[in-house]
Amino acid sequence: MTKQLTKILGWLGFGVLGANDHDNGHGHGHAHGVVDPTIATTARGIWAIKWSFLILAITAALQLVVVYISDSVALFADTIHNIGDAGTAIPLWIAFLLARWKPTDTFTYGYGRVEDFAGIIIVLIILFSALVAGYEAIDRLFHPRPVLQLGWLAVAGLIGFLGNEAVAVFRIRVGREINSAALIADGYHARTDGLTSLAVVLGAFGVWMGFTLADPIIGLIITAAILGIVWQSGKAVLTRMLDGVEPATIGALRHAAQHARGVVDVEHVRARWLGHRLYGEMTLVIDSALSLADAHRVVDEVKEHARGHLPALQSLQVEIATASGRERPKHYPEAKHQHHH
Repeated sequence: MTKQLTKILGWLGFGVLGANDHDNGHGHGHAHGVVDPTIATTARGIWAIKWSFLILAITAALQLVVVYISDSVALFADTIHNIGDAGTAIPLWIAFLLARWKPTDTFTYGYGRVEDFAGIIIVLIILFSALVAGYEAIDRLFHPRPVLQLGWLAVAGLIGFLGNEAVAVFRIRVGREINSAALIADGYHARTDGLTSLAVVLGAFGVWMGFTLADPIIGLIITAAILGIVWQSGKAVLTRMLDGVEPATIGALRHAAQHARGVVDVEHVRARWLGHRLYGEMTLVIDSALSLADAHRVVDEVKEHARGHLPALQSLQVEIATASGRERPKHYPEAKHQHHH
């Protein structure tokens, strides 16, 4: 079955990577259901989201059939887990479509915030799935029922593992192609999710050995894993909604400014996300001996460096002040930076 899956992936152009792929030293956390801007700003990244949805949807559909014939609560929890992961692509895809609408006099920054609302919907979907799975597992502990078709149950667990592993390989490969550490990290998350599916196989083995409660216990363990995803995703979505950014983003903006010739200091560095586009602002303290033309050069150099560090940067507003006396800042508006999809 593994050879057949590999062959199919080869036909689709996904290829297979080794288990030792890393994120090029740029690794950082990426929560389920929260698409990182380095993914969403490229057509290739959105393509990866759609294929991940398709693979996980097929995986969940196959597992759902076995849930019906086996009456396994552990597989039920794992299936809900995979449905939740697959279903997150739907509100996100709607959000991407709305985010492409042009700004208006009312929504002057566009509709990027719609993606934050999609993130909330995703977290609520995953939370609901965790509550349902947990309730079923606890109910089964107090009201045991026989688990049927143990062979098919083990096969369904393997299908869950292979489906998540396929998504992991795919995301890691595309992540390396578009240099997205977040997509690579999400690939490793999918690989971890595959382990929860293998737990279903362990539960089937336990029931086969005569330990009936193995199935609901595994169901509770998977429920705990889903609740962990809820916590991680909820924190990420709320941080984004409250205009929070990773400290590394501010560090990258400071780094871009500090290495420009003529910059004495960098003050008031701010940034926030609107959808999958980053907007920043800062005040540059420059050498008072610089001419106006040199000041323009410094600003242009800082913006160029900043975009090199942060590909999702849509706009950077820069004010300058001289080192002596802190004269009234001069404002250099940022022309809109178009991204290529």
